[in-house]
Amino acid sequence: LPSETYLALQEEGALHQAVCQRCYLLVHYRRALDITVSKEEYCTIVGSIRSCPTGSVLVLLMVDLLDLPCSIVPDLLSLVGEQKRIIVLGNKIDLLPGDSKNYLKRIRQQVLDCCVAANIKAENIEDVHLISAKTGYGVERLISSLQSSWKYKGDVYLVGATNTGKSTLFNTFLESDYCKSKASDIIRRATISPWPGTTLNLLKFPIINPTPYRMFRRLERLKADAVQMEEQLTEEEQRHLNHLRKQGYLIGRIGRTFHSTPSKSKGEEMFEFDPDALSLSSEEEKPACSHLHTSLEVAFTPNELKFAHWFYDTPGIMKDDCVLNHLNEKELKIVVPSRAIIPRTFILKPGMVLFLGALGRIDFLKGENSAWFSVIASNLLPVHITTLEKADDVYQRHAGKTLLQVPIGGEERMMTFPPLVPQEVTLKGIGPLEAVADIKLSSLGWVAVTAQMNDQLELQAYVPAGKGLMVRQPPLLPHIVNIKGERIRKSPAYKTKKPEPLVENLKHKF
Repeated sequence: LPSETYLALQEEGALHQAVCQRCYLLVHYRRALDITVSKEEYCTIVGSIRSCPTGSVLVLLMVDLLDLPCSIVPDLLSLVGEQKRIIVLGNKIDLLPGDSKNYLKRIRQQVLDCCVAANIKAENIEDVHLISAKTGYGVERLISSLQSSWKYKGDVYLVGATNTGKSTLFNTFLESDYCKSKASDIIRRATISPWPGTTLNLLKFPIINPTPYRMFRRLERLKADAVQMEEQLTEEEQRHLNHLRKQGYLIGRIGRTFHSTPSKSKGEEMFEFDPDALSLSSEEEKPACSHLHTSLEVAFTPNELKFAHWFYDTPGIMKDDCVLNHLNEKELKIVVPSRAIIPRTFILKPGMVLFLGALGRIDFLKGENSAWFSVIASNLLPVHITTLEKADDVYQRHAGKTLLQVPIGGEERMMTFPPLVPQEVTLKGIGPLEAVADIKLSSLGWVAVTAQMNDQLELQAYVPAGKGLMVRQPPLLPHIVNIKGERIRKSPAYKTKKPEPLVENLKHKF
């Protein structure tokens, strides 16, 4: 905020309504100023949790399922305290296609295993929830769990790496039974953006006290919601569900049992907020909010906050080996998935190469038979198949241009972009129906490799500067090779197949 503006607002007593330039640009124009939180600052902010008594603080660790295990905060217990209770939230489950009947149970166990491998003790972990902060899937179940287990014992801190969806969950909680009903009228929503490092300090709201009466009323509402048919919903609710079906595979309905109904003075209007306008989009930049009105003044009384417990959203820690750090705004809109990922499967022979934009490359060097490569990444990120003989020439000629698309900006952009660095990968097939491993290409996504039983594969995988590449075993979606259509004639590609979305808290006809 410019100093002259700050001083002027301070004199007018309107400083509490001010919005900094960074938040204004993010909300209205989807432009991000280059401001980040250093590891030292992050440790100072999140480290304050450590000094809180163990029984008075609950930590919610947000994990990005598209970037597992790299999105788990390193050395978490040394930051928040060795005895702190932790609930792990695997976010963005809505973007992943289900590859088998019990895939959610399997992913939940894998998230738990990854956290333990990251030195978070199993005894510290109270529970693991798979959610979508964006579509609401699993959020009502999470709120019920928090209110029945943690109750009203103390403050709750939401921690996680950048771009895991913490601010989206904060905003979702604001309109739910976890937040005092008046708070959503008072507290500004956390800025949502695809750019790493959005939340630069501690946002907070007061948690509602889950008294037996409130829990009873909430349970009544949830039961009533669960027996509703879609045709019984209002037109607005049906439109909202149809919109979410385009966004993800798993959708949840989030309601509110208690509402704040402050009186309006004549001529006063409420602030109108369009959450869809803040979602990641590939359209041209334009103001995200078409209508902005004067906010109705609502405030808590001292008594309401005297013994309040708070929910805190902390800033995200930046990851050093994340390829997203090298991308600009236009490139991020292509690379960061904003809709349900449709798996793309290719059958490659030894001597063939798969490009994921100009950001990732996998060379199939040796193998007795053909193998299947299933790409789990943004639907907008192009996949190009070529041969080993042509691969280097394809990269030199098309990196930064239309064919490979990302990065954007031609030769000039590629001069400053880190070169692709290879790493050798050896895998042994376990059969044509199950992937042996995921080759995770930094934060871009991954390629699940499926090969014939005992077939020895020699591969070479590339990512910018060689950072963030890993082989994940077991794979997150081992049966993803089965989510495909017929093979396209005279092509290594298969037709794509998109599983049907599922809405929870809604009665289905079948």
